[in-house]
Amino acid sequence: MAEANPYEVALTFLPGIGSQTVRHLVSYCGSPQAVFATPAGKLQKIPGIGPKLLRQITDNTRQALLEAEQVIKKADEQQVQLLFYTSAAYPDRLKQIADAPVLLYFRGNANLNQQHIVSIVGTRKPTSYGQAVTERIVEELKQHQVMVVSGLAYGVDIISHRAALQQGLPTVGVMASGQDIIYPSVHRRYAEKMIEQGGILTEGTFGTKPDAHRFPARNRIIAGMSDCTIVVEAAMKSGTLITADIAHSYDREVMAVPGNINSSVSEGTNFLIKSNKAAVYTSAQDLVELLNWDLEYRRQEKKAAVNSLSREDFSPEEWQVLQVLEKTKEEQMDNLSWKAQVPVSQLASLLLGLEFKGVVKALPGKRFALV
Repeated sequence: MAEANPYEVALTFLPGIGSQTVRHLVSYCGSPQAVFATPAGKLQKIPGIGPKLLRQITDNTRQALLEAEQVIKKADEQQVQLLFYTSAAYPDRLKQIADAPVLLYFRGNANLNQQHIVSIVGTRKPTSYGQAVTERIVEELKQHQVMVVSGLAYGVDIISHRAALQQGLPTVGVMASGQDIIYPSVHRRYAEKMIEQGGILTEGTFGTKPDAHRFPARNRIIAGMSDCTIVVEAAMKSGTLITADIAHSYDREVMAVPGNINSSVSEGTNFLIKSNKAAVYTSAQDLVELLNWDLEYRRQEKKAAVNSLSREDFSPEEWQVLQVLEKTKEEQMDNLSWKAQVPVSQLASLLLGLEFKGVVKALPGKRFALV
């Protein structure tokens, strides 16, 4: 397990400094350590860093670093990985989202950047139909080697985790609490198995309690780290529909299992389908077609044949920029900076060099795209 960087962790303990501001600071300063080493006079020249935020940084640096050291010690004792957003192990899908957490606490052995990742969510009180459908979905996903993500909660969540364990698929539970507080506690035995066959993930530091307001935040991680969110059963007013809405807002695919029109826990799924917020899920083939998995290998072969770009022709930083632009098609300069993990001060010259090489073009509004 790689040694954690105390400056990365300390940034998350600065009061009033959110994840977007942290990424903004790191982009401009060049590294987490540089944020703390940069003089106040230079920090306040960074766009968006006013007197109030400046005081939060300068007045709380010492305390934040002390807390970071304590967290790193606990993480080492409990075999928890601290994944800063610049880490190669941090979920790439999640990294592309503006409000993604800058630090994740992960315990397990799953590859959070596995080729196929699907989240399965639903009511905490499923019908026998909901349970059977959830188990069938996971069974059908086995042939595609999918990692199953859910929230470790009662109902559809734990059914999907349990089914994944039985099918030999990696499964990750995203919690609203700290790594030292498994909630609900009755699912601890499943959580322990998941650590050996997947993992447990949270943005909450040690000691974080599963308070109600943390669950919608937890749901954005579930939606953000997956290719598709499948809703099995859900009432009209439920956290499950919040997860579906979040996934929809991220331009991620959402699927819903149609249900009995007389069942209250089918009202939410039927509404998602009726309002065109979700595609209908009746079998794994629906998912395969929606995500174009059947075309994946052919597309990769075609890409290899026509793509003349070679990694050896570019510096590591240039290649990171090209990889982001390949995924997003076009990107604004500040966003490109934190997504590619290249400081703004360095990015301008990199982009100019890539323009001269004829692989990147500048667009209006400080946006860039591949040629």
